[in-house]
Amino acid sequence: MGTAVAGAAARVAGGELSDRLGRRPVLLGALSLRVLLFLGLSAAIHLELWVIFIAFLYLGVRFSGALAMPAATAMVADLSAEEERMRAYGILRVGANLGWALGPSVGGFLKTFLPYQALFLLTATVSALCLVVALLFLRESLGKKRAERMGFAEVFDALRDPVFRKFIGLSLLVFLVMGQLVSTLSVFVVDRLGLSTAHFGGMLTLNGLLVVALQYPLARVLERRSRRRVLALGALLYGLGYLSMGWFRTFTALLGAVGVATLGEILFMPAALAVVAHLASPAERGRYMGLWGLAESFGWSAGPLIGGVLLDLFPHDPRPMWGIIASLAFAACLGFLRSGSGKEGASQFSS
Repeated sequence: MGTAVAGAAARVAGGELSDRLGRRPVLLGALSLRVLLFLGLSAAIHLELWVIFIAFLYLGVRFSGALAMPAATAMVADLSAEEERMRAYGILRVGANLGWALGPSVGGFLKTFLPYQALFLLTATVSALCLVVALLFLRESLGKKRAERMGFAEVFDALRDPVFRKFIGLSLLVFLVMGQLVSTLSVFVVDRLGLSTAHFGGMLTLNGLLVVALQYPLARVLERRSRRRVLALGALLYGLGYLSMGWFRTFTALLGAVGVATLGEILFMPAALAVVAHLASPAERGRYMGLWGLAESFGWSAGPLIGGVLLDLFPHDPRPMWGIIASLAFAACLGFLRSGSGKEGASQFSS
């Protein structure tokens, strides 16, 4: 829960700071903080209260990563043309998922012959190299017009936009389904179906590999399509993927279900980021990205809670559990499709 709160706060703070100070200072600050935190983790191993120190430092690492996200996504919007944003966000997601997929494997391999202190020190070194590259080559993308005021009241000004508010609400339904991927699915696969943790790890690996392999080409193919229809299709695939888990019992079948849900993720995420960039003015893109990221953080936090309650309510028959979860994605799908009806809705989600 602590990491979720830290991540949510960092998303909002990072968005506000990127509109006020610029994208580059926030990204450089987040990288600098990351270097210091990993150096701290390396040193904390030898302290008497090392467990407590590591917990706080790990929380800081999560904070620094979340702090950078609104600035990074806003910078992509600054640097790309409207019609190319899905492709641009596809490239960003390929890089992020490649790191997510390779990071644990590389870390596990290095752990076989390096102590934790050396691992943290190595991570700090790699982060420092990234910081040097950013200092040398990263240029500010925000123009001269900056956010004039910052404060708690101003943070949520974007929610006065009814179209953005509706988009966040529909996105939140999808994020609640996304949040089932790790904890709920792992308990279901390992404890309920009796498969191994290696089987569950294979599902996560498939998720990462599919994103790396298909994200960019699909984003390029779909970038000229109606975004609300792409969002609706992504939500639909999410729902179908998780709904089918109520009937599947074998590892191969579950891999297929994860593959369908991953296709939903591949369609939904770049289109959603492109819509957020479209709805915001250049001077408020960080704020909009931060608030949308806040909804994402809430979905990833509340999703496992909902999944855990449903696991307890339906211990013998998983079909109602996955049906309820899938219904959230189906509701989002209908909401995205209906957003195109009427005079105002015709251009709601940059369709």
